[in-house]
Amino acid sequence: MVKQLIVGDATYELATTRRILERLPEEHMSWRPHEKSMTLGGLATHLINLLNWQIAIFQYAEFDLSTVPLRREPLEKRSDILDEFDANVGKFEKLLAECDENMLGEEWTLRHGDHIIRREPRATAFRIFGLNHMIHHRAQLGVYLRLLDISLPGIYGPTADEEAK
Repeated sequence: MVKQLIVGDATYELATTRRILERLPEEHMSWRPHEKSMTLGGLATHLINLLNWQIAIFQYAEFDLSTVPLRREPLEKRSDILDEFDANVGKFEKLLAECDENMLGEEWTLRHGDHIIRREPRATAFRIFGLNHMIHHRAQLGVYLRLLDISLPGIYGPTADEEAK
């Protein structure tokens, strides 16, 4: 039952995330709404990183943040972002298909060196650290696009852009 819920949630959220990424305007990839905010390209690249982290939740019993760079260089081309996103979705879907209920209940740990940040069942880690985290940043990306006057696709219902048609 848990796996069935995860598959449904992941399938829907990854598809809607891709629809947002399809709207990225390459001429604005270095734009940011505030000096403390990520750039548009940086935020889109972070969404790809979050998908990498989701893959890691299914591949490994733990994830050590001290072993990965804090930020990677933002991708600047929509096609590069979509290509990497699609490739990672393929990897993730394969791992998800191969897992079972027992694996989803196994303990997973998020750490930074010796400091334990989270320790919880893999299904919980995926939902909170993986999927919810991605949804949060996808919503930020939607705000960025709205501020740039880019038409938004519906996520959980129609947008003002879709209703205006």
